[in-house]
Amino acid sequence: MFKNMVNPERLTAIFRRQYELCAVKPGETIAFLTDQNSDRGIVAAGIAAAAEIGNPAFEIRVGEGPNEEYMGSNPLNARALIEAFKHVDLVITFFAGFFSGWEESVREAGGRILNLLDTADMLARLQSTPELKRAVLAARDRLARTQRVRVTSEAGTDFSWTRDVDAGIVVHYGAVDEPRQMDQWGQGMVAMFPVDGSANGRVVVKPGDAWILPYARMVQSTIDLEVSEGYVRRISGGADAKIFQYWLESCRKSEEDLDPYAISHLGWGLNPKARWDDIVRYENSMENLQASMRSFPGSFLFSTGPSPKRKTRGHIDMPMCDCTIELDGEVVVDRGRLVDPAMIVDPQRTYH
Repeated sequence: MFKNMVNPERLTAIFRRQYELCAVKPGETIAFLTDQNSDRGIVAAGIAAAAEIGNPAFEIRVGEGPNEEYMGSNPLNARALIEAFKHVDLVITFFAGFFSGWEESVREAGGRILNLLDTADMLARLQSTPELKRAVLAARDRLARTQRVRVTSEAGTDFSWTRDVDAGIVVHYGAVDEPRQMDQWGQGMVAMFPVDGSANGRVVVKPGDAWILPYARMVQSTIDLEVSEGYVRRISGGADAKIFQYWLESCRKSEEDLDPYAISHLGWGLNPKARWDDIVRYENSMENLQASMRSFPGSFLFSTGPSPKRKTRGHIDMPMCDCTIELDGEVVVDRGRLVDPAMIVDPQRTYH
């Protein structure tokens, strides 16, 4: 296990940089939403950095955060707590706000939410830059012109769908600098949802690909998926395939419930500071992999479960390597490598 090597002084400076990336204005209020597992050093550095730039900051600590395995689980149903968030400009949450319910109230009031889910050393390494933001927005703009998406691989994947325009585009460049925005520190990716019933084909997850939800581990054996009319209909392969099916079956509410098997968000990574081999460095350590494994450049993120129209616990996030992604027939990722110059960020450059 790699140890956290970020000292408190540097971490405070990193937070000041994050506030700049989030366009924090004088007088804006910052709230830290934490639970019993939140890193106290990170919280202290964030509050200290806010004090250094003259912004009021406070911490709300709940007794128990959501279970990370179950997307959308929400312990924050206290009306007074949600009302308080409506008067905060920036909420920094130490557990995922995505699909949570309470995040909608914050954003509707104009607030912005930054999910902070990784260790201090990963926050330092993966921190966003203006160049990363430009690359992610270029990917967003190209995706906005797209109707049909196809993903293929030499392993046997041949999978396509129609982009759901009404569901919007998931845009993550690791900062929240606009009202009503939500992002995750360290991420650099875009994603979309398919039109219900439009996803069809074969997805072959091979050894060397990764689980990042509900597990943090490298895939050891093939998972061969048959997708038809928006749902995974058949699962075959080795031990990983058995785990895949076991998890989704355990998330069904009834025999008729197929929602865990529905295709969820699909996208690709763009952050050059994220590394595929982090799954080797930090295997089974979710707190080191949340942003990195969803963001390494050219990765294809396949997922099942929830969407803006559908709530289910059966969420799987699986970053896949060596895939080719075509947008209306134009290749933007070729066998795991970004090919559109507008989407590529030089990892060797210094930005500060």
